[in-house]
Amino acid sequence: MSEIIRTIVVDDEPLARRGLLVRLAQFEHIEVIAECANGRDALDVIVAQKPDLVFLDIQMPGLNGFDVLRKVSQSVEQMPVVVFVTAYDQYAIRAFEVRALDYLLKPVDEDRLAQALERISQALTEQRDKQQQSKLVDLVAEMTGEDCEDILKRLAEGQSLTSDHYPEHIAIKESGEITRVAISAIEWVDAAGDYMCIHAGNETHILRRTMKELEKELNPKNFQRIHRSAIVNINQVEKLCSRQNGEYHLILQNGAELKVSRSYKDKIKQLILGR
Repeated sequence: MSEIIRTIVVDDEPLARRGLLVRLAQFEHIEVIAECANGRDALDVIVAQKPDLVFLDIQMPGLNGFDVLRKVSQSVEQMPVVVFVTAYDQYAIRAFEVRALDYLLKPVDEDRLAQALERISQALTEQRDKQQQSKLVDLVAEMTGEDCEDILKRLAEGQSLTSDHYPEHIAIKESGEITRVAISAIEWVDAAGDYMCIHAGNETHILRRTMKELEKELNPKNFQRIHRSAIVNINQVEKLCSRQNGEYHLILQNGAELKVSRSYKDKIKQLILGR
């Protein structure tokens, strides 16, 4: 089933406007949300309603179709798909120069309209796919600290963003700034309520994310849970010590001492011995 296409019809001739509305009513995926009888009303409605599609008459008093399109482009971030409708074919070349998707002559032929709507559906699908990809790239870049261009290149090459590739940096928002922290510099991570403390060198960064989410970005060959609320970089471990009470503690290269939960003791031993 096609996605609903929110549509506005603009024409100063009532009969022409009504004829197009009748034809559009045959297409279930077209939802006409407004009709306008002049360019000034059209400009206000398009900016306010942000439709997917506009059927725009060219010859109108006041603001003609080209004027409307020019002013809309100055007022919105995302332009709607535009199909010009007119009784005069001499405007065809200019219509395509201003990047209208299609151009229909009055009275609008039903088969020609169906053809135009098929092109429109395809164009909107491609547009939405690009927007979704852009949002995905921005999200991955924010979470991993990777460059957007690198992510787009991997997508173009057919690589998965959720493969065995682990980021080299993590982006942390703090006090209105974003800091890129090298994953290799992270010594250990511990939970602090709804936040996590990322310990790297002489700095501690606060990250608002769950431990489970962060684990997905850390290579398990290098990072291991040692407690329900702590993860350690195995490369930073100096020694594993046992206490008389049966508890185990890790001593890191920076001198920090971290308690190891009994449930993670064997896994930590295995990782340390394997190095």
